[in-house]
Amino acid sequence: MSIYDYNVKDNKGNDVSLADYKGKVLLIVNTATGCGFTPQYKGLQELYDKYREQGLEILDFPCNQFGNQAPGSDEEIHSFCSLKYNTTFPRFKKIEVNGENASPLYTYLKEQQKGVMGSRIKWNFTKFLIDREGKVLERFAPTDTPEKIDAKVAALL
Repeated sequence: MSIYDYNVKDNKGNDVSLADYKGKVLLIVNTATGCGFTPQYKGLQELYDKYREQGLEILDFPCNQFGNQAPGSDEEIHSFCSLKYNTTFPRFKKIEVNGENASPLYTYLKEQQKGVMGSRIKWNFTKFLIDREGKVLERFAPTDTPEKIDAKVAALL
């Protein structure tokens, strides 16, 4: 399987095929609105503004598995991010990233790039960088800010 074989739900519950993103560089992030890393939304939006015309897509997957830090509905999360951080990149339905109910997409991402905790996601704002051919190239820790990975994104564009 490849990343393009997965379907996800957007924040309104509509099916989205990741095949729609073929040929794009992807940064896939599990996020939360009440986390110490939440201000990274600003850096993510800056990356998106800087590189979207060159083919970058940031895919935002809210997750409430870490400290109950994304407790709102999909609509509330979207409103918060849009109003507080002016985010315009695609946001999807809240998911789980670990455990038996983990999103199949995240199971795949974790198999492709293990982190310090093996195949488990450590915390909110873990990031996966995918090249234009759909290869999962790198996994970044929550402490790796968007600014820190800017050069790696730019190199793929």
